Amino acid sequence: MGTFIIKKTPTGFNFSLLAANQQKIAVSSQVYSSKSSCVSATKSIAKFAEKCIAEDRIEDNSLQKPEKKSCPKFEIYVDKAGLYRYRLYASNGENIAIAEEGYKSKSGCINGMKSVSINAKDAAIVDETTKK
Repeated sequence: MGTFIIKKTPTGFNFSLLAANQQKIAVSSQVYSSKSSCVSATKSIAKFAEKCIAEDRIEDNSLQKPEKKSCPKFEIYVDKAGLYRYRLYASNGENIAIAEEGYKSKSGCINGMKSVSINAKDAAIVDETTKK
């Protein structure tokens, strides 16, 4: 089981998803204006990541002619450093989570998406905004 860490930023709230081994596997793609919106996004990630993996909703934009997928979906892309990364889109098309670090192989990136699906489900939420 994974853990979502909610943090306060100068302009709002964001999250990180840690796998059971405490490795950071995803981060919020935006800053949320309220803590409740941020927590709501974590619940969406659990729901959509699992659906995307189960239904093969993975759009591979590292290919010359990617097969377009409808949202919710994971998207694989190659960053400026030539590493594979993923984004998770909600059913409304909003980007809600990203891979913080790139992967050297596409298979590693796909394993990262699967890890998000597994670890987000029933993940604990640790609210670090209340720490002094």
